[in-house]
Amino acid sequence: MAAKKIGVIGGGQLAWMMGSVAPNLDLELIVQTPKYNDPAVSKAQNVILGAIADSQATAKLATLCDVITFENEFIDLDALQSLVEQQGVIFRPSLDALAPLLDKYEQRSYLQSIGLPIPKFSLLEQKSDLQTPLCKKFPVVLKARRHGYDGQGTFIVKDAVELSAIWHKYGCPSLLIEEFIPFTKELAIMVARNNSGEIITYPVVETYQKQQVCHWVIAPAEVSQAVKKQVQAIARTLVEKLQVVGIFGIELFLTSDERVLVNEIAPRTHNSGHYTLDACDISQFEMQLRTVAEIPLTPPVMKSHASVMVNLLGYETSDSDYLEKRQQIAQLPNTYIHWYGKTDSHPGRKLGHVTVLLSAEEYSQAEEIANKIESLWYSSIP
Repeated sequence: MAAKKIGVIGGGQLAWMMGSVAPNLDLELIVQTPKYNDPAVSKAQNVILGAIADSQATAKLATLCDVITFENEFIDLDALQSLVEQQGVIFRPSLDALAPLLDKYEQRSYLQSIGLPIPKFSLLEQKSDLQTPLCKKFPVVLKARRHGYDGQGTFIVKDAVELSAIWHKYGCPSLLIEEFIPFTKELAIMVARNNSGEIITYPVVETYQKQQVCHWVIAPAEVSQAVKKQVQAIARTLVEKLQVVGIFGIELFLTSDERVLVNEIAPRTHNSGHYTLDACDISQFEMQLRTVAEIPLTPPVMKSHASVMVNLLGYETSDSDYLEKRQQIAQLPNTYIHWYGKTDSHPGRKLGHVTVLLSAEEYSQAEEIANKIESLWYSSIP
C-alpha cells in the first residue's frame, strides 16, 4: 500500500527541494529539524523540532507519518533501531542498508567486501600506524570517519610532518587514511531502487571540486561508453547488495587509463543530482519520494541535450539575500536559480544553485558558462 505521509529526518535544502515536489505526488511531508527557520519548514505540512540524532523527536515524527526517509546521515543508528523494534517504524532506506555506510572506514571495508573498486585504505589509530606503507606514500588523503561533508574533515596531506601535525591537532582520533588518486575527472551518478527491486539510474555526470567542495556539475559527463557502463554497474551492484529502498549518490574517480574507483557514497539525494530539478522530467527529489512511497518508477529523461549546475556558495559572513547578483545571473539564457532561503551566510555555506540548460552546440561551452556564473557571484571578493 502506497504511503501518503512521508517523514524526513532533516530540514535543510535537500528536504526543502523534496517538499517542493511532494504536492505533485499528492504526498504530505513532515520534517524533523533543529530550527523553525530551516529551509524545509516552509514546505512541510508539519514540523517536529529536534536535532537530527534526537531519537525521541523521531519517535514523535513516526506517529505522524507512514514511512521515514532521510535528508542526511548524521543519525544515531542504534537509537533508531530501538524504534523499529518497539514501534515498528519503517525507515527507507532501511537501517540495515545504512549501517555499513555511515562510518567512512566501514564504508570502505564494505565496498571492498562486495568487490567494488576503491583506493587503497587503512586506519590511523596509533602512533605506529604512521610507519605503515600507506602513510609513507605522499600525497595521501586523511578523512574523519563520521560527520564530514562539503570538504570538512578531509585533508590532502603532502608529507609526514603535515600528517602528524593534523592528527595531533585533533587529538589523535581514529581516522581513515587512503591513497591519493591522480584522477583525470571526478564523476558521480544518482541511482534509485524501490521495494520491488526496480533500479533506475540517472546520467553519469562530471563534478568539479575546489578544496573538496563541489563548485559545478556537467550533465552528462563527456566520457566513453565503457566508462559509463562501469559506473552504472557499480551503482546497480551497490543498491542491489544493500537492498536499498531510496536514492543514493555515488562519487567516483576516473583515471587516465579509464579505471573507475568509488570515492564516497551518499545514502540520499546529493548535490551532484541538483541539475535534475530543471534538466530532467523526474528530479532526484521526486524519485526519492517515489521509491519510499511505493509509487511506480519511470526512467528519467533529460529535457535538454545537457546542463551545467553551479553552486552558489557563501564567501563572507553576512545576512544578505544577494538579490542583485541573482538577478544578474538570471539574465543568462535558459537559466534557473534555486535560492534556499537561508537567513545567514558564511564562507562555504551552500546558499543556492543555478542550472543552465544547454543545446548540443552549447555543450562544449559548459565550463565557460560555469566560470561566467562564478565570476558574477564572486565579483565583490577582493
